Amino acid sequence: MTVLALTGGVGGAKLALGLAHVLEPDDLVFVVNTGDDFEHLGFHVCPDVDTLTYTLAGAANPETGWGRTDESWHFMEALGQLGGETWFRLGDRDLALHVRRRALLAQGRDLTEVTAVLARSLSIRHRILPMSNDPVRTQVHTPDGPLAFQHYFVRDRCQPTASGFDFAGAESATVNPMIPFAGVRATVICPSNPFVSVDPILAVPGMCESLLETGAPVVAVSPIVGGRAIKGPTAKMMREMGMPATTVEVARHYVGRATHFVVDEVDAESEGRVRALGFETAVAQTVMTSLQDRVDLARAVLDFVA
Repeated sequence: MTVLALTGGVGGAKLALGLAHVLEPDDLVFVVNTGDDFEHLGFHVCPDVDTLTYTLAGAANPETGWGRTDESWHFMEALGQLGGETWFRLGDRDLALHVRRRALLAQGRDLTEVTAVLARSLSIRHRILPMSNDPVRTQVHTPDGPLAFQHYFVRDRCQPTASGFDFAGAESATVNPMIPFAGVRATVICPSNPFVSVDPILAVPGMCESLLETGAPVVAVSPIVGGRAIKGPTAKMMREMGMPATTVEVARHYVGRATHFVVDEVDAESEGRVRALGFETAVAQTVMTSLQDRVDLARAVLDFVA
């Protein structure tokens, strides 16, 4: 029996690491958002896949949560001197992964195969599956028109007002055929941004239906604690879309798409309102500042859905 973990970004990767410490490789599969992917400097960049890859390999930058540890930036400095785009920074060590990915894709391999090769090269034993091998691209609605996600998130540092999101290509994308829906004992939606990390995964036709049709619990962990996002612009996005930045509103967003919901201890008084939305609920310490925190939350989530 397998646990599926849906994840994207730094916040999701924290719980993903905890799950990887608790569950054996045969018992856990990661399904990762690729709505953030884009073509840049001739490379296929997969920010969420790479964040999880480096995290599981023990190679993630501990200060940022993304990129590689012990990084240097000679390539970007030289590129800037030549007048190239430097707003999206690829470190020298990270660049090696992108060169390798480009070469593997040029051989005709799909993104799932390429991701598996890179993971094995970094001694990762758990399976990392892109949500789809087809391109899906998140676009952010702003007063000045749609923005590609990385332009909004990195180049513009989340400053534009976000009024909504589209996932270009999702309607024609196919769910990754390697996702083992048969035999799933639980799906865990890690505490990633619901709108730009989880929604792109669930937007792939058949994904949400397949998860629910397993009959296994689908448990979402709130990324909002005490009205604030632990990581990233989730709370800002919610306010700009006219939604209170609360764990109850996150739960409301998952109505019909999840069956269980984990509330942080700080928001324990909200548990009843979340339960009234139709969820099975649990309260746990969801703020993860150490490896032990990640492992403890993973165990709490797994105990909850058991």
